[in-house]
Amino acid sequence: MSHDILLQLTGIFILGIISQWTAWKLHLPSILFLLIAGLIVGPGLGLLQPDQLFGELLFPMVSLAVAVILYEGGMNLRFRELSKQKIRGVLLQILTLAVLISLVLGTVAAHYIIGFSWPVATLLAAILVVTGPTVIGPMLRHLRLRGRVSSLLKWEGIVVDPLGATLAVLVFTVVRHSRLRDGLAEALFDFWVTFAVGVSFGFIAAAVLIVMLRRFWLPDALHNPVSLMLMFASFAAANVVQDEAGLLAVTVMGITLANQKWVSIRHVIEFKETLTTLLISCLFVILAARLQPQDIKGLGWDSVLFVVFMILVVRPVSILAATIGSSLPWRERLFMSWMAPRGIVAAAVASVFALELAAKGYPQAVELVPVTFLMVFATVLIYGLSAVPLSRRFGLARANPQGILFIGAHKWARAMAQALMNEGFSVVLIDTDRENIALSRMAGMPAIYGSALAKKTREEIDYGGLGRMFAMTANNEVNALTCLHFLEDFGRQEVYQLSLPPVEQDSRHEAIPQEQHGRLLFGEGLDFFRLNDVFGRDPKIKLTKLTKEFDYQPLRLSTAKPQSFYSFLNRIVRLKFALLTVRQILRPGMC
Repeated sequence: MSHDILLQLTGIFILGIISQWTAWKLHLPSILFLLIAGLIVGPGLGLLQPDQLFGELLFPMVSLAVAVILYEGGMNLRFRELSKQKIRGVLLQILTLAVLISLVLGTVAAHYIIGFSWPVATLLAAILVVTGPTVIGPMLRHLRLRGRVSSLLKWEGIVVDPLGATLAVLVFTVVRHSRLRDGLAEALFDFWVTFAVGVSFGFIAAAVLIVMLRRFWLPDALHNPVSLMLMFASFAAANVVQDEAGLLAVTVMGITLANQKWVSIRHVIEFKETLTTLLISCLFVILAARLQPQDIKGLGWDSVLFVVFMILVVRPVSILAATIGSSLPWRERLFMSWMAPRGIVAAAVASVFALELAAKGYPQAVELVPVTFLMVFATVLIYGLSAVPLSRRFGLARANPQGILFIGAHKWARAMAQALMNEGFSVVLIDTDRENIALSRMAGMPAIYGSALAKKTREEIDYGGLGRMFAMTANNEVNALTCLHFLEDFGRQEVYQLSLPPVEQDSRHEAIPQEQHGRLLFGEGLDFFRLNDVFGRDPKIKLTKLTKEFDYQPLRLSTAKPQSFYSFLNRIVRLKFALLTVRQILRPGMC
């Protein structure tokens, strides 16, 4: 028996991580593969039985995991982003008017299309107003959208989750009363209590953590454990005082920490991101495995039609109505109206309320879970497959972004950036030298004055079209720090820095450890000063397309100075010139 439990627990973890890796390789939402894995080992093969495995611990564990996910999401929401992009009013409209329209239309659709009673239909609609940050977050990182739509989708996905869960609780409060008037009165009272309790406990927990970090009451090793402890404490305490106030509390705690200026929480965020990935991987496998074969077989065309109606009618109508009169371009409005994948919160809340509502005499409530999972699966599949081509069609994202963020805007960095921009690639230059920035802007290139390590500078970067970063300053330590700084934006495989100079054995200076710098750009020995000599005072970069008749060797022989620039080119055979590093040598068809 103990071996069976061990195998199931291990299998959940293995399936979750393999699904995440598969999604990364195929550039598709991970939840799609997590759901498929859960359905195969659960109702498909019967190898995983979450209810038997976890028993009464299942839903408390799910609730705590969802709390961690929303806490991490809240720590990525900064008010400066709203002010900078002037989207605060639009976001408020989406969180109020769009949610209300979705609730009303969703209720009508569930009643007339599926045939649910009004109470069950209203509860289903309340559950489905949420959009999943577990899906939106990875999707936005992959798309690298331009404009304000990325910020709006991110804020909506995180903030509407606790609001949607609270709305579901309020609807449940109304449903369980025999008299509608009494139910509405209690629901209205519960709403304000939930809001007050959630905000209070979340703010207090954040304040306690800020004080402890600012006064150095904690060693570094305890920063993350204490952060989790306070988050769990605020979640549990808020839920004890008021049902479902915990999700709002942890979201408020995360947002408060993200917008304070007294302590750095970067290391806390990085830990939570790793933990969130692990939790999402396990949760979706577990919840999908809970579905029973008869539940899946019971889904008819009415459920499919309901999902289609939610995607094609409810979401577009709610978003277009909420953005009337806003300054958002139509292409951004249309893209937002097509982007509302459901995630872990909808699945978890449906699982909890289905049991409670069925016990109160609503037999249709057992159908909430399969319909919700159908909605999750369908939206993840449809939006996941269509997001990339649609964003490109609307001009909000580029296909396979190959642009470069240059750290350093000196003369030969500008020459490289100019050559790439002339070929249609996105470039952005950052430098602390005003003259370099001025020359970059005069040449028509986007340039930002400031330190690449500063938060304000980082927030000014338009990541649309950028796929990697080149750290090309004369300071090797700055280059290494910059690579570490932009890891979460581009990934470890897409941050590069110039070669480090050799360190003599008797030198007092030690080499920068390999794990603390980016991938080497151009090759060993080509550091800043060597490249300065190669390019000279007036660097010129010419792009020549290679053909079968005119390949690399004739190109090298045809140059006036074969030992200068093209001797340098000969040493970077891994560079697809003007398109960056690839695992191949120069061949016909390349520039």
